[in-house]
Amino acid sequence: METIRITSLCLLLGTGSLAVANSAGTDASAPAADSWPIFRGDRSLHGVSSTVLPDSPALLWTFKTGGPVKSSAIVVGDRVFIGSDDGHLHAIGLENGTEIWKYKTDGPVEAPPLHVEGKIYVGSHDGHLHSVDAATGNFLWKHQTGDKIVGSANVISSGADGLRILTGSYDNRLYCLDGNTGEELWSYETDNYINGSPAVANGRTVFGGCDALLHVISLADGKPVKSVEAGAYIIGSVAVSENRAYFGHYDNEFLCIDLESGETVWRYRDRNFPYQSSPAVSGQRVVFGGRDKRLHCVNREDGEPLWTFATRGKVDSSPVIAGDKVVVGSDDGRLYLVALEDGAETWSFEIGQGIASSPAVAAGRILIGSDDGGVYCFGAR
Repeated sequence: METIRITSLCLLLGTGSLAVANSAGTDASAPAADSWPIFRGDRSLHGVSSTVLPDSPALLWTFKTGGPVKSSAIVVGDRVFIGSDDGHLHAIGLENGTEIWKYKTDGPVEAPPLHVEGKIYVGSHDGHLHSVDAATGNFLWKHQTGDKIVGSANVISSGADGLRILTGSYDNRLYCLDGNTGEELWSYETDNYINGSPAVANGRTVFGGCDALLHVISLADGKPVKSVEAGAYIIGSVAVSENRAYFGHYDNEFLCIDLESGETVWRYRDRNFPYQSSPAVSGQRVVFGGRDKRLHCVNREDGEPLWTFATRGKVDSSPVIAGDKVVVGSDDGRLYLVALEDGAETWSFEIGQGIASSPAVAAGRILIGSDDGGVYCFGAR
């Protein structure tokens, strides 16, 4: 394994499924406009939606769970799936916000769910990755890890290549599981918690850890390809595009890394606040939130700042780019739309309590959770 050092301070459920090639495939494509089957929209975690949003979305419905909602939603066909700190995975009707079913775990469900081939996969604070039937919510299997799971699972392959699922855990391990049985196929051990979701691209998975390393792992056998020292905890998920990794860390920097050489392409440092938000990457722009209460947009090629947008609370919510708009929540209790071109606010809605959940954007709608226990749906009335 190669280690590179960086100088840094420290029911329509048949539709909308995640399209998956084999494990040697290239970067995942953007989801269909009516689908958001995985956290950040696709396997490479780009955070880009192809749906068209109204300029001034209306609140269409609210669904109340029994605890804060830090999980992020997915949208598959006519259903929304999201976890809650009430210990349940909830299936909700996209059109009217009514509960279809709920599945109980033995701990808070902060992890965003994943949908593949009619199955939902979701991690829990109970230390298990759970698999349930998307149509009924019936239990299929669960796989025990040594600690809680807070990041979304991802899928390596499906169909004739066999269904294989990735998940990270606070037991410091990344697991590759048989998606039909939950059997462990391989695992990879790091030196600290895995908080984010693993990205999948080009036959590899890429993720950051609380061990301050960017890990690049072969999907075929779970063997390390290289690790890159980032210098501080990587809490959020890493976006991978065109063989580059984009991520922020807790020593107040946002980095772009060339995955072949392991070299730093550029680094962005603004004020002395960490980055936990996962980035959205589209065209020539990278957009991410900061604990400095701002949304940042930089040039994808060189990391030069293009604009910042100020909120009144930390922005751990991960933004989504939808056409000429950026959607993001803030700990100030507001959901925002800002212009991708210049960061000007075009719309906001005051939910009231903090938003750590990240938006799911599909079918002309925005789905997001809040610390008040609510799941909110916005769109054209």
